[in-house]
Amino acid sequence: MAGELQLEQRQPLDGWADALATASSHALRIQVIPGCGVVNLRGGAPDQGLVTDVQRLFGLELPLEPNRWHGDECFAAIWLGPDEWLLVVGDEEAGRIEEMLREARPMDPWLSVVDVSHSWTRISLAGPGVRDLLAKGCALDLHPEVFPAGHCAQTILAKSRVLLRAVDRSSFEAWVRNSFACYAAKWLLDACAQLPVRESLLSD
Repeated sequence: MAGELQLEQRQPLDGWADALATASSHALRIQVIPGCGVVNLRGGAPDQGLVTDVQRLFGLELPLEPNRWHGDECFAAIWLGPDEWLLVVGDEEAGRIEEMLREARPMDPWLSVVDVSHSWTRISLAGPGVRDLLAKGCALDLHPEVFPAGHCAQTILAKSRVLLRAVDRSSFEAWVRNSFACYAAKWLLDACAQLPVRESLLSD
């Protein structure tokens, strides 16, 4: 419609790029990951039919082992619980995936598929100091032998509930609810300033 007002979708950490870049160093790089599609999937478990349908439609097998994820940074299935996962897709793809899953399982009384793309802020933390940084605010054992690439966990980081997923030996994603995104960013900036200049446990 001519003259119709178009509202720009804003993210909680819009405008934080310079501050996060300034805090970054040779030991740690902090970046806000651009928006993507995220679908929350729940279903009766274990349900091999659901696993088969998701693999056929989505192209990835749902992880059934606790605290694991399959895929890559932009296309993934993340375990949240015995009957719950997050599906990470391209921007604007969440609605299509949601519709396809509903159409594939119209009689499934346990199925819940919800587009939650605008509920999360994703922060990339990478570099040899990343596990030292996270250890300042997280009680999990994040040593690479205990929490290697392909692992994930819902936990507390500096009083904020987050989803952590290990991308590789020196790279993590921290997912935080939008309402806590600014708090988490401020904590990360403060924690970075206190990060000791030394060899990380990654070299152990």
